[in-house]
Amino acid sequence: MRTCRAATAGKLTVVLATFVLTLAACGGGPSPRAWAASVCEALTPWRAEINKLTSSTQQQMTAKTTPGQAKENLVRLFGGAEQASETARRKVDEAGVPEADHGEEISQGFQASLGKVRDAYGRARTTIGGLGTGEPTAFYDGVRAAVDTLNKEYDASALDTSRLSSEELKKAFDEVPECR
Repeated sequence: MRTCRAATAGKLTVVLATFVLTLAACGGGPSPRAWAASVCEALTPWRAEINKLTSSTQQQMTAKTTPGQAKENLVRLFGGAEQASETARRKVDEAGVPEADHGEEISQGFQASLGKVRDAYGRARTTIGGLGTGEPTAFYDGVRAAVDTLNKEYDASALDTSRLSSEELKKAFDEVPECR
């Protein structure tokens, strides 16, 4: 009797697993409009934070501070940008995969781009954190080099949308109020 129950339970598990996989394969992701709204809700505060941090970094680069103060401030600023980028990446991940042409690729592309930005800020934070502050000229040269590298990595992280087009998502991003 135990064998029969175990076999039935095993078959039921396989049937339920197949049913769940079938449902997942048939969609169930957010509509293009809902996904676009979620993505814009994730990116809007991220953009604002990055703009604020960029402005603060520029001010820090021209401020009359000691190398030690500049190092502390820049490490904090880049750490904030790194965290803001990860928060945005995580929220895009949590938005799911939109039910749209190339939805999986587009969602992954957004996440990968934000991950590259996060990593670029993290490397800049680590590089500046490792600079010595005893010689101001050498310190600020190191900071400039780190910021130049950051800018190049940031530019290279841009999402290539030429291959990932979805008319449904383009329309959704144009229409939802969260993206305006």
